Formats: sequence, C-alpha cells, structure tokens
Amino acid sequence: MGGADVLVGNNGTGVAVGGSKTSPGAASPPKGGTGSPVHQVDYVPPRQPTPEECKINWDSMIRCWEHVERGEDDPEDSTPSIPEVTITDLASFSPDPGTLTGEPDNLGVAGLPTNFTTDTAEHTRDGELFGFPIRVRFTPITHTFHYGDGQSQASDTPGASWDALDQAQFTPTDTSHTYAERGTYHARVDTAYSAEVDLGVGWFPLTGQLDIPGTPQTIRIYEAHTALVAHTCTENPTAPGC
Repeated sequence: MGGADVLVGNNGTGVAVGGSKTSPGAASPPKGGTGSPVHQVDYVPPRQPTPEECKINWDSMIRCWEHVERGEDDPEDSTPSIPEVTITDLASFSPDPGTLTGEPDNLGVAGLPTNFTTDTAEHTRDGELFGFPIRVRFTPITHTFHYGDGQSQASDTPGASWDALDQAQFTPTDTSHTYAERGTYHARVDTAYSAEVDLGVGWFPLTGQLDIPGTPQTIRIYEAHTALVAHTCTENPTAPGC
C-alpha cells in the first residue's frame, strides 16, 4: 500500500504543515528532505481588552494589568498577580462615619418635629492593598437615622437644614422625628457606602456596601407650655413668658 509522510516544522514565525504521498513501489523521499508546505498556520496572540473594557469589572482589570518587567535574577514564573479584591478588604481604609446634628442645637420640643441632618459626602482614601498602591472612593448611598427612642428611619439623602429647605422651625422634613416625651436621647446615623477602586488606570466599582456606624449624639427634648395672655410680647415685652 501507499503511505504518506507528514512534515511539521516551526520557523519561529509560524507553524508549517507539509507532506508527500507515495504510491506502491515508489521510493519514499529521503528523511530530512524538503517537502512542499500545503498549509501555513500563523500564531495569533489573544486580543488585549480595550481601556474601556478594562474598567468594566475586576476580572477585566486583572487581564489588563501590565506586570512589571522581570529582572535578570527573577525566576521565569515569578510574574506578579493581583489578588481578588472584595469590598470587605477596604474596611481598613476607614470611610468617614457620619456625624448627626439635630435642629435646633441638638434640642427639641416633645410633640414637635426635630430636624436631623448628617455631614457625610463622597471622599477618597489612598493606601496599599496586597502590596499594590490603590485609591478607594467611598460614596454614601443610605443613611439610617437612629433617634434613640427605639425609632429609626432610612434615607438616601443626608437631610437638609430648615433654612436650606426654606421651611419654618419645627416643621416636618424627610429626616425629622417627633419625640413623644421629654427626656435625653442618644441618637446617631449609620452610613452605608459603596466603593470604587483605582489602581492607576481608572475607577471601577466593587459589589456590596460597607456599613459604618456613627457616633451617638445627645439630644435633649423639652416640654412646651402655653398660657393665655392679654397682650402679645410685642405689645407688652414685660408680660410673663416674654
């Protein structure tokens, strides 16, 4: 029967596949001879993601990271790699806790709204994680006001003062609370943050949130008493209660 010799070679730029066929009784070509290539296969390296694709998620970022060049003494397989980052790894960067303020002056009147605000805002932290320089951006997404009387309320805004809202004092707002009884209460605001990280090629988000408890503030609530008078304080500034 006839046979076929298959020749495979690599010239450094591609892989050449060639062959020859012999018929019965025909002499086989000498070993080491040149065959005619019948098909040329060129090596195509994997496509590098674009900068926009690199910013989509952490998996893309790992493929896009440009490893530092190895030194002469480094082993061949000692390429650095970026470990997987989760949002809990960023807790050590200490996002700001929210400071709660009650209007007016952390005081209030039982039966009337006390307005609450907090000063949280987007901010960044610089540091190192797993040996890599990193910048983290924290953005507040939810504020949970704990009023100290067993009641709480979540808000996606930090609240605003009566002046900023162009409202009169002791009127209700989205973040106000009405205490039923006089007394001293310890209120606070807990802030939930989302996080983004930047290793030098742009920001990309991490899944989840960090919940940062706020420092309790003392809120004093008083009772208000009214009395019938013959004249207003403007008419008679020395009248009782004026």
